Amino acid sequence: QLLEAKASLSLAQTRHALQLQQAKVQMNNMVPKKQFEQLQTGLREEQCKAQQLQENLHRQAEQTCRQLVRTQEEHECLLQAAVKQAEGLEHNLRSAEAVLAEKVAQLEDVQAQLSRNKLLIEDLREENRGFSMALQAAELKQKSTEEKNQLLEEQASALKQLVGKITPASLS
Repeated sequence: QLLEAKASLSLAQTRHALQLQQAKVQMNNMVPKKQFEQLQTGLREEQCKAQQLQENLHRQAEQTCRQLVRTQEEHECLLQAAVKQAEGLEHNLRSAEAVLAEKVAQLEDVQAQLSRNKLLIEDLREENRGFSMALQAAELKQKSTEEKNQLLEEQASALKQLVGKITPASLS
């Protein structure tokens, strides 16, 4: 029994020595209490900072989201205004094109009228040349007639004088 007890004690001592060695290894791996408390305090501080950063990030995300919504609304308003302005410009362009088309048609009518008038003027000039030549011929004829008339008047006057001279002589 003594041998068994010695063996049992020896076994227990070995186990105890092994456990003690394992405890020493674990203690070597363990951090001292003061350092552990410092690390725990540091961890809490870092967790607070992380929570604050997360809250700040959340607030910034919300602000950015609101700002994006506002910017998008502003862009939509600007786009609508640009579309309305483009529609107005397009309407003005169509109106201007219609007015220009009307003016072009009027100018074409005026140009056609001018062409007709030019032809009429040429016809009138030609007719005028004919009238001018006829007038010159008539003037020459009138001059000739006036000269003949003058000659006839002179002959009539000479005849009168002759008759005036002959009549008293024949009465006597």
